[in-house]
Amino acid sequence: MWAEPAVRMDGLALSRGERALAAGIDLALGAGDGLALVGPNGSGKTSLLRVLAGLGEPSAGRLSVCLGSLPTDTPRGALVHLGGHQDGLKGGLSVRQNLVFWQSYYAPLQGVAPLGIEQALGRLDIVHLIDLPAAILSQGQKRRVALARLLVAPRPVWLLDEPTAALDVASSERFLSLVEDHRRAGGIVLAATHAPLALEGLQRLDLSNFPPQAGSRGPIGDGHAGEGYWLAGAP
Repeated sequence: MWAEPAVRMDGLALSRGERALAAGIDLALGAGDGLALVGPNGSGKTSLLRVLAGLGEPSAGRLSVCLGSLPTDTPRGALVHLGGHQDGLKGGLSVRQNLVFWQSYYAPLQGVAPLGIEQALGRLDIVHLIDLPAAILSQGQKRRVALARLLVAPRPVWLLDEPTAALDVASSERFLSLVEDHRRAGGIVLAATHAPLALEGLQRLDLSNFPPQAGSRGPIGDGHAGEGYWLAGAP
């Protein structure tokens, strides 16, 4: 399904505000690859996901996210789903209305057919919630609705921050099944996580192994406004 997606980092350095987080990251991912981003709090896991999504720039090094079927100057944000700690749902809207909004927000990629909303919710075993307001859902149900966005607005690269948070065992297994299906279709997944993910061939990048250079500082004003929200991959 996905034609030659690729993520590449060469000598990447990350910062948050004036604080340098990591440096010297070299990485290349291609079709079907999965990567677990690990490391202690503050090591740069969320910052790296945000930079990959186009919500910030590295303080040094080179970075590219591309898809073989699209022009090379396609913005990084057009090719990714970024899922943060919060679920980005409007409590006064129904599950269906929330997903209709997000489906319309994401610019469709040529030649890629999304799942219908009911089908996507069925994959996560929550189709029975489709007409309920998001405000009354449990935290785990809200997380599953948020994960349904991955299906109703397809993108080749998934950037997920603690994706199994609030999920029970059965829901975690359904999520992992979605990840494996995405990888089999040629997609790429990067997940920042403190919990082990039972995924075949999952690579591991420990950001604590890439300490910043002594005395290095990040650019002023590179904070994380809006951190934690689900954000659309739109140019």
